[in-house]
Formats: sequence, structure tokens, C-alpha cells
Amino acid sequence: MIKTLRNLFKQDKEKFVVPKSVQAVIPIKTIWEDGIFLVGKNKYAKTFKFEDINYAVASREDKEAMFLEYSELLNALDSGVTTKITINNCRLNKADFEQTILIPMAEDGLDKYRKEYNKMLLHKAIGANSIVQDKYVTVSVCKKNIEEARSYFARVGADLMGHFSRLGSKCTELDAGEKLRIFHDFYRTGEETAFSFDMVQSMRKGHDFKDVISPDTFEFEKDCFKIGNRYGRVIFLREYAAYIKDSMVAELCELNRNMMLSVDVVSVPTDEAVGEVENRLLGVETNITNWQRKQNQNNNFSAVIPYDLEQQRKESKEFLDDLTTRDQRMIVCGADDGAYGGNKGTA
Repeated sequence: MIKTLRNLFKQDKEKFVVPKSVQAVIPIKTIWEDGIFLVGKNKYAKTFKFEDINYAVASREDKEAMFLEYSELLNALDSGVTTKITINNCRLNKADFEQTILIPMAEDGLDKYRKEYNKMLLHKAIGANSIVQDKYVTVSVCKKNIEEARSYFARVGADLMGHFSRLGSKCTELDAGEKLRIFHDFYRTGEETAFSFDMVQSMRKGHDFKDVISPDTFEFEKDCFKIGNRYGRVIFLREYAAYIKDSMVAELCELNRNMMLSVDVVSVPTDEAVGEVENRLLGVETNITNWQRKQNQNNNFSAVIPYDLEQQRKESKEFLDDLTTRDQRMIVCGADDGAYGGNKGTA
């Protein structure tokens, strides 16, 4: 296993305690008003929200430019830090939608046109089963205290905003209330307008912030989980194909139901990545040498190296060139998809 992953697993390893309440299931220990959450032993996390870009309808040249800029964003991630890219399909909060999207009335004789336009907007939103899609980037890092974590996230946030700006997107930080709203809408689907959280008042009254976002019940079964009266299931990608289309994520997120798709990104240090690729290349060269030796023993001196071994050699050398001469980074990714519905048959 790569040393970076081994260190991350070691940092995340904690003694498992059977939760005795619904609140204890939620793995958040402490929150701060600026949106930093303590999610483990000395592990802090902060979430940034970013807007979508017109990638699907862009020209080939623009797609290549966007892809290269996105690779620059991934290359800028620090090694030893976990970055989670999340796509959240959630139900439309009608109150927020009316407040932020719909055109307010002005009583100037043109309100009938505004009402007609707002009616079309609401029809389009409800016509898609009231599902909207939000996108987030969550950065998790182990630090000694909150002050170190706060200074780190300030630097990382500025880098993310700069990279997303060059992509044509907008990246903003989420404070504690906005982040808790995401959990509330996920755990208490259908009660989006009932969310209300005031950190000062909660601290004054001695209330736990988890009481605001927790579902009524939380049950875990062999092949699914149950939140209230809804069943859900998590699906993860065990292996990746040799070639993945850039529309794969969009196709996965086209399901008309509440779901979250997340991609974990871990950047590997260059020296460790080079050593790993060199070991793989050495193994390929050894296999080729052993194959040629076996052919020579059979007096087959003109045998051509098998296609699969030749491809392994070529791809390993290209990967090594990317790391050493093109200033690229090795990225370890993992993806999972969680969806839930109204009954066990549709989860």
C-alpha cells in the first residue's frame, strides 16, 4: 500500500464505540461559526460550494482548456490531505427558491408579467421532481488545534477560489449554519423549510447542534440503512475501467431522487509517486525479460513481445514522464454513491 494512504488510514483509525443515540451516529464532534468542523481526533474539515460550468456544450478546445485547468486545481492540493468532491441531489427548498430566484413584485403595472415568469420558473423546478443539484468541495486535514486549522483553510480557500474562478465557476465558503442545513435536508427530507439554527442561542440554552439536524430514527441493516421511514443504500466503485467517459458522473447524477455522489481525492507526494511507478516499471521489465528468456530457451529468437506487456511498459514510462518532466501529481481517487427512497424496493 502507498505510504500516504497508510498514514491517512492510521490517522482516521479510532476505537469504535456502539452509538447509544441518533445524535451519536453523526460523526461530528465540534463546530465553529466559520464552518470548520471537528470530525475526528485532531481532524478538521471545511466545505466550499462551487457553481457548475458549461462543460457539456463547450467546444473541444474549451473542454481541453477546462480539463487542463481542472488538473491544475488537483495538482495544487496538498499531499496527505483528503479532498472530497460531492454532488448532492436534494429536494428544492421552495421558500429559499422563491426568495433568491423569483422576481419580486414592484406594483408598477407589470406584476402580471412577473407572476407569469415566476410561474414558469416554478413549473420547471417542480417538473424535475423538485430535485436540484448542489456541488461541494470538502477539505479535511489533521492539525494540532483550531488556530492552525483556521490558518490552513484560509490559504486553501484562497487557492480554490482562484482556480475555480479561472474555470469560470464561483467558489464560496460555507459557514456553520449553511453546512448544517445540508445535513438537515439530507436527514430530514420533506422538512427543508423547518430548519432554523442560531449558534449563540443554542450555546446559551445548552442545546446540542445535532438535535437540529438529527432524524427521528437511524437504523442499520445488513444491506441498507434506514433514516426515519426511508431506506437507503451506498454503492461504491470497486474497480475502474481502463477508459472512463467524462460524462460518467453526469449520467450517475441524473437519477431523479435524493442522493449524494462523492469522489475522494488524495494527492501523493512526488518522490513517493516516482518510487511507486519505478517499482511498477521494474516489475514490467522483469516480466518482459523472463518472457524473452523463455522464448530463447525454445529457440524462438524472433518472437515479438506480447501486446499487453508492451502496453504496460509504454504506459508506465508515460506516467513516469508525467511525474518527472511535466510536473504532474499522482492522485488516488475513490468514489461512492448513496441514494435513498420511500421504501426498500426503490432504495
